[in-house]
Amino acid sequence: MQKSHQALWDNCLHLIRQNVTEQIYKTWFEPIVFESYDEQEKTVLVQVPSPYIYEYLEQYYVRLMAWALTNSFKQNVKLTYRLVIDKENQKTQDVEGDRPNDIEAPLPRTRGNKAPTVLDGAQPQGLNPQLDPKKTFDNFIEGDSNKLPRTVGLSVAEHPGKSTFNPLFIFGPSGCGKTHLINAIGVHCKKTYPQKRVLYVSARLFQVQFTDAVRQNTTNDFINFYQSLDVLIVDDIQEWATSPKTLDTFFHIFDHLFRLGKQIVLASDRPPVDLAGVKDRLLTRFSCGLIAELEKPNTQLCVDILNSKCHRDGLKIPADVIQFIACTANGSVRDLEGVLNSLMAYSIVYNSNIDLHLAERVIRRAVKVDNHPLTIDDILEKVCQHYDVNQQQVMGKSRKRDFVQVRQVSMYLAQKYTKMPASRIGQLIGGRDHSTVLHSCTTIEKRLKIDKAFREELSSIENSFRLKQ
Repeated sequence: MQKSHQALWDNCLHLIRQNVTEQIYKTWFEPIVFESYDEQEKTVLVQVPSPYIYEYLEQYYVRLMAWALTNSFKQNVKLTYRLVIDKENQKTQDVEGDRPNDIEAPLPRTRGNKAPTVLDGAQPQGLNPQLDPKKTFDNFIEGDSNKLPRTVGLSVAEHPGKSTFNPLFIFGPSGCGKTHLINAIGVHCKKTYPQKRVLYVSARLFQVQFTDAVRQNTTNDFINFYQSLDVLIVDDIQEWATSPKTLDTFFHIFDHLFRLGKQIVLASDRPPVDLAGVKDRLLTRFSCGLIAELEKPNTQLCVDILNSKCHRDGLKIPADVIQFIACTANGSVRDLEGVLNSLMAYSIVYNSNIDLHLAERVIRRAVKVDNHPLTIDDILEKVCQHYDVNQQQVMGKSRKRDFVQVRQVSMYLAQKYTKMPASRIGQLIGGRDHSTVLHSCTTIEKRLKIDKAFREELSSIENSFRLKQ
């Protein structure tokens, strides 16, 4: 009988999947595990991996889940969650889900009879959100370096101001896709909730507007305008670090929007803790929601981004050229797009084929080689690429000679080129302990002394790092 109950639950998930996006389904519903069904109590028991997922499901999808359960089990059933509160010690807690009828539908937010401000213009409800319609989630290619920010960003766009991701603070180096992502949040939010007042603004433009408002004695109008927004998206806020008056004004705007449950999305090239010149009262507010790091894309993600752009723009570029650009463009999305545009221009003007020779010429003129410090991911990627092995197999428990050698070489190079202790290196390369790392380094050092071919092989790998020896 238990098997049939599992089938009913699977059908319930199928119904849910038909009514949400694939990303939402995989993030919030796929982790749910069916436990049992109590026929007497008419209660379905499911396990969820964290209290947060339970809270999120109850806040946004309680009606959808109740509808799916009723349609699948053909009767009104209750839902009980088994929350994993301590995974290491296998501690769980059962919590009964809310009934949909007990939860009121949220009313849409409007400005009511509030008078328009000077900055609203003649048609305040027709506010231009200043968003780039080309920067959407559809063309923001997902990879390991951006999976968390992208998933959270989509969740914020689906439910602005309604989750614990408020404010959402996204940081990362230049060219990693921050502006694209926060634009995508705004575009999706505006498409889903046309009535909401959504605005994207750069920190520099905000500062110029504030300066003009002070000069024209319209500071109150400036503040009132920004406090009337439902979703405020600010890019490059690190530029305010030396502008205390701008920061003080933004503090009041932020505090007002936050208390009203309006969504705030911020982007910076550094985390809040590194924003020198910003007062603690604002830093604590930046950090009270979610801080998500957007890393530079690795080689594979760069390849995926280039292929996507080629497909979208109808370009035909050989695979070896795509791979070369991905390996050379310093993990910058802007550099990738710039190189592609330059390749097309050179090809048309000089009537030449797009090949590696042309790509090398363009790269030398368009991309500045960045001697950034190597990371464990950089080293693993290059070593695995050199030996043509799967990184997951190297990170696993396999004792095959080929995988062991790649593992040892990676640990040796990690100790040589990073400042990480052996314990940290071991943890990041398959969860090994520090003694394994020390043994690997000793093994490689001994082999280097007696094996000339191996020395040349290792030198070739090191040269691919583009670092001075």
